[in-house]
Amino acid sequence: MPVSVSSAAANHIKKQMLGRGRGLGIRIGVRTSGCSGMAYVLEFVDEPQAEDQVFEKDGAAVYIDPKSMVYLDGTELDFVKEGLNEGLKFNNPNVSAECGCGESFTV
Repeated sequence: MPVSVSSAAANHIKKQMLGRGRGLGIRIGVRTSGCSGMAYVLEFVDEPQAEDQVFEKDGAAVYIDPKSMVYLDGTELDFVKEGLNEGLKFNNPNVSAECGCGESFTV
């Protein structure tokens, strides 16, 4: 599978969808942005796009557009808690460098 979703990430996505009260899942993508050149983008999916690839884990759906797939191939989406912070984490083997704040990356 080009993109994998951990059980922790799947549970987090399901909780977010339940709290939102509607939607099919989340879409992850990559856009030109930030000081290193690229940044991850997350959004809720109410209507899938015909070209989306869909990855499911434990009832949670993750949608990815084909242009972003090139940068996300082999990525594991995880949910981590580090001290007071928690959130989705991209373990992306394609990343060659990240900016100091961790918001953007280079492949």
